[in-house]
Amino acid sequence: MTAEDWVAVRLTAQLAGLTTVLLLIVGTPLAWWLSRTRSRLKPFASSVVALPLVLPPSVLGFYLLLLMGPQGPVGQLTQALGIGRLPFTFGGLVVASVLYSLPFVVQPLQLSFEAIPARALEAAATLRAAPWDSFFTVALPLARPGLLTASVLGFAHTVGEFGVVLMIGGNIPDRTRVLSVAVYEHVEAIEFADAHRLAAGMVVFAMLVLVTLYVVNRPAHEARGAAS
Repeated sequence: MTAEDWVAVRLTAQLAGLTTVLLLIVGTPLAWWLSRTRSRLKPFASSVVALPLVLPPSVLGFYLLLLMGPQGPVGQLTQALGIGRLPFTFGGLVVASVLYSLPFVVQPLQLSFEAIPARALEAAATLRAAPWDSFFTVALPLARPGLLTASVLGFAHTVGEFGVVLMIGGNIPDRTRVLSVAVYEHVEAIEFADAHRLAAGMVVFAMLVLVTLYVVNRPAHEARGAAS
């Protein structure tokens, strides 16, 4: 691989790692609220979270570009705060990636929280545990498989992004040229050998992700059978 491709690998790893951390920080309390609330706003909130699953990436990227541009409300706010413009920067890629990968973190966590037996939380309450104590000492440990699944999916989905990152970040070497964009660039330049090396690496990575998820989420009786 070329030196530029290695830089794209490093940028992609940095983007996916930072995005995953931010998604867990934002997505965990959101998933907990969605799993416990009876608010009439729940269907709307769930739909907003799931929107990137059905919305074309180019559409999401286009509207994010308008919002974060110099005339958009987010763009005007970031400029007033001295942050500058987010489009075509690494910071803009992070914001877009967090929004685009949000359902891949929130939904596994929500399912894990919903699967926690109510009596486990009730037992903690009878011991006078505060709601936050119950969350950190009971809910999070019981939702550990969901946390791992959410982390792996969030990281992997960010690595595979193309439409959103191309719309928001463009193709700026050493700044926004991530792996998926690098593959596209090699194909455009008819550099199929370079494109194949990057694409094959991403296929191997995707297979490892799927195997990891299967091992983590396989039923307990299958795990016991394999051990015996």
